[in-house]
Amino acid sequence: MMKIAVIGATGFVGPHLVREALERGHEVTAIVRDPSKVKLDHPQLDVVQGDILDAADTSRLLEGHEAVLSAYNPGWENPRLYEEYLEGAMALQRAAKKAGVKRLLVIGGAGSLEIAPGVQLVDTPEFPSAWKAGATAARDYLNILKKETELEWTFLSPAIEMHAGITTGRTGKYRQGTDQPVFDDKGVSRISAEDLVVALLDELENGAFINRRFTVAY
Repeated sequence: MMKIAVIGATGFVGPHLVREALERGHEVTAIVRDPSKVKLDHPQLDVVQGDILDAADTSRLLEGHEAVLSAYNPGWENPRLYEEYLEGAMALQRAAKKAGVKRLLVIGGAGSLEIAPGVQLVDTPEFPSAWKAGATAARDYLNILKKETELEWTFLSPAIEMHAGITTGRTGKYRQGTDQPVFDDKGVSRISAEDLVVALLDELENGAFINRRFTVAY
């Protein structure tokens, strides 16, 4: 059992991340702007109010934790999505170091995966414009993380397809890759949010991709 902090606990992926961690016996602190949005009640869950953009306050909240898991997203409709994602991600990185938390696991985007040699998915003409700001921010943050030497970080890129329409739920099964998307025998790269967090918690517990990026899909 570990004491972990979760950022982004009320988003699309965050509630699944909190639930999976609790079911594995971890002690979880959900750091959220609005605690009333956390609907899960569990004896090993502590919900606290905090703003990821405030590194000093976040550092205080992270003290005593063994790892921080981030599913942070400022919101797809946010006109400052690119700027706020980078501001928040870097503030969390500073806060973790100040608090003495060595392990940082970040759920990023699939946009930085290489779809062809030297070509990232986010830079292809087919990439949806509505997702480009967030995907570019996650890609640029991954490049920042690669220079991090104090933390034991891991960046998880989901499959190309991961949205509410994927109804496989939790199977506990996935295949891993590193910098290129993982495709099935039909040429599809997809994963459910429930299985994405299975992969992230497996990585937390096993440490196979410390200071590296990896990706998962069925």
